Amino acid sequence: MSRSPPRGVAGSNSPGYPRTVSPRTFAIGDIHGDLEQLDILLHRLPELTKDDTLVFLGDYVDRGPDSAGVVKRVREVEAKSPAKVVCLRGNHEDAWVQIRAGKPWPEFVMPRGNGCLECLRSYTGGKYPDEEELPSSDELMAMLDGSFLPEDDAEWFAGLEWFYEDDHAIYVHAGIKRMGETFPHPRDVHPPRALLWLRDKDFFENYRGKLVVFGHTTTRTLPNELSTYTPDDPTDLWAGPACVGLDTACGKGGFLTAFELPARAVYESR
Repeated sequence: MSRSPPRGVAGSNSPGYPRTVSPRTFAIGDIHGDLEQLDILLHRLPELTKDDTLVFLGDYVDRGPDSAGVVKRVREVEAKSPAKVVCLRGNHEDAWVQIRAGKPWPEFVMPRGNGCLECLRSYTGGKYPDEEELPSSDELMAMLDGSFLPEDDAEWFAGLEWFYEDDHAIYVHAGIKRMGETFPHPRDVHPPRALLWLRDKDFFENYRGKLVVFGHTTTRTLPNELSTYTPDDPTDLWAGPACVGLDTACGKGGFLTAFELPARAVYESR
């Protein structure tokens, strides 16, 4: 499914807007282990060319049934697409990087809602767990040290970008925290990990500046009264005053969303 342009967001048919603008950038929100939704969305995007850019906003793993398959597919796209492919680090990849570096982090691993057991079993071939199912003692130990992750995927996680910027927008996983009176450019955020874990109403409501495209916080929990895109459907893409949220709860019972710039077209897996 695609919609162009989003209601309330200037699009390619707006007066004075060029009919053909290149290069294009396509940003894809949080996938969270749902390979089926990713494949549907990728097939709904226009054919990409060497002039295009495809930005994944992070959170490839955990919760959904096939984290391993999602990582494999994204890495295949990264290797084979004619477009420039940018893969950002999400907070879930960041957590596994920290765990692999020697931080057991039970506060992340043990809450079932974080979907770590689902991730492990996608790599080990185990049965997709029930919501309330607890890991075995061996599975818990493997999650606490990240040993179930193949070395190649773990290295890929560690090399993911913190943010990306092009002429159209700034792309970050979670957002930008205010420093003093202003919101800094992501390159000035130290440590950059703060770009991955932020859930700050101040950013969603008060950021002004170059367009920021982000994921991490599900759109149904963002201030719906500020969205100019399908405000009657709070589960949809969120278009705030100067930022666009793309986490439409894929891997958590929702669907996957992509956003095309500069046309501002929206593509969905549902």
